[in-house]
Amino acid sequence: MTVTIAPTPRKRRNQRSSWEEQPTRIGSTLKGIVLTLLALSVLFPLWVILITSLSSREMLADAGGFVVIPRGIDFSAYETIFAGGAVTRALWISTMVTVIGTTVALTVTVLAAYGLSRPQTLGNRWLLAYFLLPFLIYPPLVPKYLVVTGLGLKNTIWALILPSAISVFNLVVIRGFFQSIPQELLDSAKIDGAGEFRILWRIVLPLSKAVVAVIGLFYAVGYWNVWFDALLFIDRNDLYPIQRVLQSYLLAGQAPNTSGGSVGNTMPPSEAIKMAVVILTVLPIVAVYPFIQRHFIKGVLIGAVKG
Repeated sequence: MTVTIAPTPRKRRNQRSSWEEQPTRIGSTLKGIVLTLLALSVLFPLWVILITSLSSREMLADAGGFVVIPRGIDFSAYETIFAGGAVTRALWISTMVTVIGTTVALTVTVLAAYGLSRPQTLGNRWLLAYFLLPFLIYPPLVPKYLVVTGLGLKNTIWALILPSAISVFNLVVIRGFFQSIPQELLDSAKIDGAGEFRILWRIVLPLSKAVVAVIGLFYAVGYWNVWFDALLFIDRNDLYPIQRVLQSYLLAGQAPNTSGGSVGNTMPPSEAIKMAVVILTVLPIVAVYPFIQRHFIKGVLIGAVKG
């Protein structure tokens, strides 16, 4: 006797679920128009900033400000800001703050979230309430300044790292994710003799790649964009991050100090220099984001319990 099993029909790529409404031509057209306008609203300012940073004095004079349609490429603004060394040094400071700060913040947040996610942790509820208190009542600025200066962190890069080393929101997000991991999986590891740190490193973190990557991106963007803490705690020009340098160029109207001068011993227009610094400020995050973006669509939980 031969039993034939009919193959399960595969769902076509364009086939929708039964509960989803079938698209109409008008709806698809409107969605396309809206998405196109949203994309242009984001890309057009970036295009204008990029083209203005690559414009010469004549192009800016003819355009009367920002340049939309280029008539040539002039790298004198980038040559000028890199010749002075201030922007290069600021980029190095921002890179160190971002890398060290993200590592420290992720380590502290993951350890705290894992401890608070385990019900057997001593004082679990009290510790959670302690962490949530600054989330509900944000500490004032003056005590923060007094603590940082009292610890001797002023005019050091640690003044830009330690005050933001942990975010309660990120802690709550990672804690909730850790709580969704099946307890049976962790109990089986304990039966095999694994300790808490081994369970965290070998089981919990591999299942949490998506959420850790997203939270790490949040921390990295926050550290890269730090400027208010630099305005409060950094008085030395050689410790300015890139955002502080950008703020001095755009708001204070300061010009970059050049050691070797620019091409032809003529300074590029200030608008081109400002837009060049903006491009250098945005470019690292734009370059890193595509590598992290895939974790946003993978879902919350990676992996499963095999029975």
